[in-house]
Amino acid sequence: MKLLFKKLDLIEGINVVMKAVSTKSSMKILECILIDATEGFIKFTANDMDLGIETKVKGEIKEAGKVAIEARIFSEIVRKLPDSEITFEIEDDTKSLITCENSKFNIQIMDPEDFSPLPRVEKNNKISISQLSLKNIIDQTIFAINDAEKNKVLTGELFEIKGNKLKVVALDKFRIAIRNIELKEEYDLGKVIIPGKSLNEISKILNGGMEDDVMIYFTNNHILFDLGDTVVVSRLIEDTNFFDTDKMISSDYKTKIEINKREFMDCIDRATLLIKEGESKPVFLTIKDGVLDLSINTFIGTMDEKIDIAKEGEDLMISFNPKFLLDILKVLDDEKITLYMTNSKAPCFIRNENNSYIYIVLPVVQ
Repeated sequence: MKLLFKKLDLIEGINVVMKAVSTKSSMKILECILIDATEGFIKFTANDMDLGIETKVKGEIKEAGKVAIEARIFSEIVRKLPDSEITFEIEDDTKSLITCENSKFNIQIMDPEDFSPLPRVEKNNKISISQLSLKNIIDQTIFAINDAEKNKVLTGELFEIKGNKLKVVALDKFRIAIRNIELKEEYDLGKVIIPGKSLNEISKILNGGMEDDVMIYFTNNHILFDLGDTVVVSRLIEDTNFFDTDKMISSDYKTKIEINKREFMDCIDRATLLIKEGESKPVFLTIKDGVLDLSINTFIGTMDEKIDIAKEGEDLMISFNPKFLLDILKVLDDEKITLYMTNSKAPCFIRNENNSYIYIVLPVVQ
């Protein structure tokens, strides 16, 4: 086996599959990248048994072959080689030779037959969505999951497909993020729960192109994202007993405010300067006609700032964890946003008129 690569092409291929390389496994083969040049092109694969990624890599095949190599050391070597052509070849059954200009590395390899292939996913149930739309809905909801949660459902996101509607929901014990988008066609695929870890890594791979589509294939146990030169397969969270968020959404409110998103976000951001790392302190919102007064009081000091608003309904004083508000505001593109509140102990709703986004955040009850 002998392959030639440009350094940037090789790094790009490694970066894509490294997202599925296991870092804590008793099986050394799961810490490897499979390099396969037996089908007329070069393909890299990594599989930690929960997430698998396969991508085509630009390069020249001098001699075909297949090998598994430890991912971390391979990645570090390639990064620190000169910006020149890199040759990768197999000397014998135990070692590879990596050369670039005057640098030579002999690195141990493993039997490619020990490498676990990606799960087989029947390409029957599918939807098509643009890379831009998929990346947006992941980035705009993923912050609301909790990877450390004992309840497995809360470590993933609900993808629900009905007709030409895709609904994505993420939630933890303090907030809910919901995005609704229209698909190009109509489908009847029901719902699946995708691990947040998988969605995080998929978002990093997506190029965000509006014209570039992703084909997503569903089975009972796995989901496959086909991006063309790259394929990502993830296990699903099998418990489909996701929380019924429709029952949590209310159109009732006693206080409604419209506020400039940038001003609101910058004001909260300034308030967090007074919070020590690891400390939890709420920001207080005092809402009166035409003005929102935001204040905070910590061991470091105090802050008070006023923002012009448009208000309907009753005056209100309510407090929130500033991080929860910032997480939401950072992913909103609207110049002005609307908050709906009932009282100081009830959830606050941030949503637009057509409900393409709905965010729910619980107040801090004093």
